[in-house]
Amino acid sequence: MQRLTVAGRLLITALILGAIYFGFRMFGGQEALKKLAPATETSSSAPNANPENSEATSESSSTASDNQSSSASDGGQQARFDYTPPSPIAGKLKGVVELGASGFNSFIIRIDADKNWKLEKAEFGNSLVIENMASDDDIRTGLKKYIGGMLDYGVSGRDIHFVVSSGAVKADVTQKIINVLKSLKYFVNTVTPEQEGKLGLKCVQPAKFSDESFVTDIGSGNTKISWKEGDKVNSVESYGAKYFQNNVSDETVAKEIQAKVKQIPSDKRNMCFIIGGVPFELAKKVRKDKERYTVLNAPSAYQLDNAKSKAGLNIYKAIAESTGCKQFVFDWDANFTIGFLLDLP
Repeated sequence: MQRLTVAGRLLITALILGAIYFGFRMFGGQEALKKLAPATETSSSAPNANPENSEATSESSSTASDNQSSSASDGGQQARFDYTPPSPIAGKLKGVVELGASGFNSFIIRIDADKNWKLEKAEFGNSLVIENMASDDDIRTGLKKYIGGMLDYGVSGRDIHFVVSSGAVKADVTQKIINVLKSLKYFVNTVTPEQEGKLGLKCVQPAKFSDESFVTDIGSGNTKISWKEGDKVNSVESYGAKYFQNNVSDETVAKEIQAKVKQIPSDKRNMCFIIGGVPFELAKKVRKDKERYTVLNAPSAYQLDNAKSKAGLNIYKAIAESTGCKQFVFDWDANFTIGFLLDLP
């Protein structure tokens, strides 16, 4: 080796190293290196190939899980009301048109001899009746539309009824509606706020919950609150969701609502079945699929932007705070006019 030149020595060294390298590969050297290497996941097909993203996702999942547990323990998860009312056996189709302060609504139900009922069809419409901005033609056209729809659905003409809500009765224009219906050979039923509250309860409160619940109907013209004591139904009336049009303050309304709900026995305050225009808007925000009953969130959970909705929310808040009731159940199928149909012989 001493006689070799520097270049010769380098050449021999390179040949030796090359032989070692190829031999190492042939006899599984790569697998040995893999076993010695640290266990790390570097697959580019993994959703979180970037270690920072993996860490963030893991942290996020953990936080979400913690929040869900916390939410459940605090009662923050959306509650459900699992109840299935009895369905009518055979039964007959009946229809009713509600002439309300905010519009005409129609309902077709199937009802049997035991007063079990099922909603078959509902239509909701807006109008400017209470503002006295609906013409005779508007009213006639709207009413004919509902009548025609019910006849086409299979409801007999003598089983179509018209009910003016207690809120709409207060409007001067209501007589215009009654006159139009009379010209079409239909009779118009009017109800007092007390009657409306009782009819609402008949429709919306399941008998099995009558000992622990009360009923609220927040309408545009007034709010009806009702409950049962034995066989007797009690009903009280207060401001409706359009009270702001009369320059009435939120505070005035809240105080009157609080005074009225004090009449509800304490054992009836565990649950409230609620209906009406503004509760409909509140339920729409949290409804799951096509459930019949939706449990509303607490009043503080809602952020509303129009005047009527804000006013209705003020009423809801006053009722919730004054009664201490935590479960307000909205019924998507109920309306006091259905209670009117149930009250017919």
